[in-house]
Amino acid sequence: MTAFANPFAARTRGSSRLGRLCAILLFCLGSLSRAHAGATLFLEEPYSYDGSFAGTGHVAVYLSNVCSASPVVLRRCADGESGVVLSRYDGIAGHDWIAIPLIPYLYAVDRPEAIPLFADAKLVAFLRDQYRRQYLESLAPDRRDGGTPEGNWYELIGSSYDRTIYGFEIETSPEQDALLIDKLNHQPNRQRYNFVERNCADFVREIVDFYYPHALHRSVIGDLGVTTPKQSAKMMARYSQHHPELQSSGYLIPQVPGTIRRSKPIHGVLESVMAAKKYMVPLVVLNPYLGGGLLIEYFGHRRFDPARNALVMNPESGRGLDAPMTNDERLRFQSRMEELSQNRSISDRSDAGFEEGKNKEVKTWERLQASAQPAVDAFRQPILEVRTGNAVAQVGLSRANILTGSGAPELAARLMEARLRQELRPAMARKTSRSGAESDLALLQQLLSLRPSEVAATPPSKNERRAQATASLQ
Repeated sequence: MTAFANPFAARTRGSSRLGRLCAILLFCLGSLSRAHAGATLFLEEPYSYDGSFAGTGHVAVYLSNVCSASPVVLRRCADGESGVVLSRYDGIAGHDWIAIPLIPYLYAVDRPEAIPLFADAKLVAFLRDQYRRQYLESLAPDRRDGGTPEGNWYELIGSSYDRTIYGFEIETSPEQDALLIDKLNHQPNRQRYNFVERNCADFVREIVDFYYPHALHRSVIGDLGVTTPKQSAKMMARYSQHHPELQSSGYLIPQVPGTIRRSKPIHGVLESVMAAKKYMVPLVVLNPYLGGGLLIEYFGHRRFDPARNALVMNPESGRGLDAPMTNDERLRFQSRMEELSQNRSISDRSDAGFEEGKNKEVKTWERLQASAQPAVDAFRQPILEVRTGNAVAQVGLSRANILTGSGAPELAARLMEARLRQELRPAMARKTSRSGAESDLALLQQLLSLRPSEVAATPPSKNERRAQATASLQ
């Protein structure tokens, strides 16, 4: 049996069935029944260099009724399975497309209850490598020394740590799914990536057009003939509007709170160029007719906002889809946050104001997490081993283990407060659900009530960190 067998084939253990069932309930959209499967275009915000320069982001397609025997062999889903995400990246073992189960694609863990509440780069790298070693060795084998390989394999898992994702779902039939499975399994799956003609958006366009011919197309003016993620999502939304007989839905999956830089808004090709004044102004001056036409197309492209009226999905909360917070709700949650903060003793702040408190608490937890070591508990759920003075405390990182798996509840409370203060920033309100914030506040209150006598939660010194690093290499 290959290394892919466990995550991609039907599982029989009770805990795994519960995890799959949670995923189905969370990703069923409103009134869609199991008989009505769906194809969901995942529009993913840009980050890192893409966010700073081109800003076109990434796009993939989630098929709720298609699963996989391996990352390159598709099959029909069994009862209780939640489907796969198909995407095209270059440099993945010579393949054109790869299929990854939904929860691993989003969070680099194999079930919703293991999703961490607050993430940094070290934790994300750890989770990705753990999943790779268990399931993706054929695509990204260890280096000769047993270390983690380089390459783009990491983009296949844990996408929600790097960016916010917008979902545009449309109904499909079991017959259509079966035909797509047969087509992809029998045609060559060899690397074809080309930025201009065969990029990630071209692959998604081919998949959606297989279900609904001519549903997606390039924008010759707006994207200079290049298929882009934003144009694909725009066409998907428009097609759904023109075909009300097909059940459809839209939602967003927020970026996991943490220290990883937040992703950026999505642009098209022309939108990226025209947004830079050094290009736009000379073009309009030198050729008013051409410049004016491009400006009209530019502003027309900008009118498409993927977040407009989108519900928020938080798989780790178990609440499904919910409306984003209103500003009044955010202020109410903020006030409750301040009440809890003023009553606890793990902070030496009395009444410094929300913004000052936010920065202090987030930075304090960031320092603690940066000096801690990620690991997994006996149930394969993520934990942190945090140095507190001369002792090492264990902190559960998921909703399933933060209450029972944290040896120092006051540290777990720091984690929850850092998460909440990031969620309650004004810019994050439209990406945070009402029920998610309520759930986080309730969890923080529980942690504070469990807090034993105060533990000195100070980050280790530079010499202590050096000694820890030396010891880990021995």
